Amino acid sequence: MKSWDEQLDLLIRARTPLVWIRSNEEERLEELLQKATERLKPRRLATWDYIDGLKGVINSEGLGARQPMGVLQWLQKLDSNSPTILLLKDFHRFWEDAGVARMLKNLSGQLRQQPHTIVLCSGSWSSTNDLDEALTVLDLPLPKEKELRTLLDNIAKATGKALEGNVLEELSQACSGLSEVRVRQVAARALAQRGQIGREDLKEILEEKRQSIAKSEVLEYCATKSSTADIGGLDALKGWLDQRHQAFSEEARKFGLPLPRGVLLVGPQGTGKSLSAKAIAHSWGMPLLRLDVGRLFAGLVGASEARTRETIQRAEAMAPCVLWIDEIDKGFGGDARSDGGTSQRVLANVLTWMAEKNSAVFVVATANGVERLPGELLRKGRFDEIFILELPSAQERLSILKLHVHQRRPHLDLPLNAVLDRTEGFSGAELEQTVIEAMHLAFAERRELEETDLILAASQLVPLSRTAKEQLNSLKEWASTGRARPASLKIDVSINRL
Repeated sequence: MKSWDEQLDLLIRARTPLVWIRSNEEERLEELLQKATERLKPRRLATWDYIDGLKGVINSEGLGARQPMGVLQWLQKLDSNSPTILLLKDFHRFWEDAGVARMLKNLSGQLRQQPHTIVLCSGSWSSTNDLDEALTVLDLPLPKEKELRTLLDNIAKATGKALEGNVLEELSQACSGLSEVRVRQVAARALAQRGQIGREDLKEILEEKRQSIAKSEVLEYCATKSSTADIGGLDALKGWLDQRHQAFSEEARKFGLPLPRGVLLVGPQGTGKSLSAKAIAHSWGMPLLRLDVGRLFAGLVGASEARTRETIQRAEAMAPCVLWIDEIDKGFGGDARSDGGTSQRVLANVLTWMAEKNSAVFVVATANGVERLPGELLRKGRFDEIFILELPSAQERLSILKLHVHQRRPHLDLPLNAVLDRTEGFSGAELEQTVIEAMHLAFAERRELEETDLILAASQLVPLSRTAKEQLNSLKEWASTGRARPASLKIDVSINRL
């Protein structure tokens, strides 16, 4: 696979008239284009923006300021003895101007015979169909670890305090997923505080990552302290996750194992799907990124697809990480006709990425029901496995109750057999609520928590197994066809033996 620089050089040498580079990093792109001119001599780089006009060309500085048509006319008249790469900043804002669009269309034909290239820089933009044939799209990825290492090394050397090899390696790995601008911001704060950059800036880098994810509007950086030990039951799922965690190692690569893709967790509300997603990230020592599917669907045509691409790019740049898609059935389970097919196009992008990705992004998707999930999502190759989380068995209910009682009253050792008898059909969330309600009863009387409090609290709660019986039966019927693995081991004991 060609590197990004090689792809760019090929487009320029092939006389591609219009290249749209999807990125908001103008400064970094300008540096990359300048390096391209050095590789492709005698080409030169010229830049234009609405305020300052043309830059980088002798005797033409400032040309076309506030006049987008002026800079296009300048390029049109330029002879072939001065091959030029023209970087137009924010030029998509003038796309609706009929004259500008017509001029670009005329230029696209002329530039195929000339050694000039127009480069448009913008993060999100929907071009007109008139120029689709002439326009080539190239995504600028976030800086790779090698690029980050060079950047940090140069900053450190500029201060007169070079970084040790292992510190430089740690910092460059930590900065993965950040733009060059954000790395410079972290470095600037470090220099302002201590006059140098070093291992002490790792926390600042983490905070910058959180800020970067927060500003994406679609992804949320979730801090979690829950581990698999905080989950009662689901032993089959836990064992499977332990195996997949080992597959991220370099030893697994040498053995021939591919990187794990992800897992789909299906089950009724309150069975521990969201908790499992958080526990995976914490136990594996990876950042947890929550994808808000609803925010993917923006109002403008093409914006949803652009947000999807940006989200995937950010997730891959943060790798290794866990990408949590919560309630995926609500985002992609609707009628395609109601939104003009946008949800289907976004889903297609996500599914293609999941099937072809080779990055260490582990996708954890959760769904309450399967009747709305599209068939292509359930097909093998999207997820490594599909697990169904059913209502806990008696043994699992005992484990869950003990867990929640111990978390809140660690010194207590209560008998729970009678409580188990009254909590059949309760989900994990309902069992937790039972413990909380029992503690309210005890605290109101200023005494210690007792078994009778738990029994009373359980008797007052109406579980989901009664209010949504039809939905649960439908889910069980679907699981019985063998399309999903049970998350719990099929081992149970009688209440009397517990």
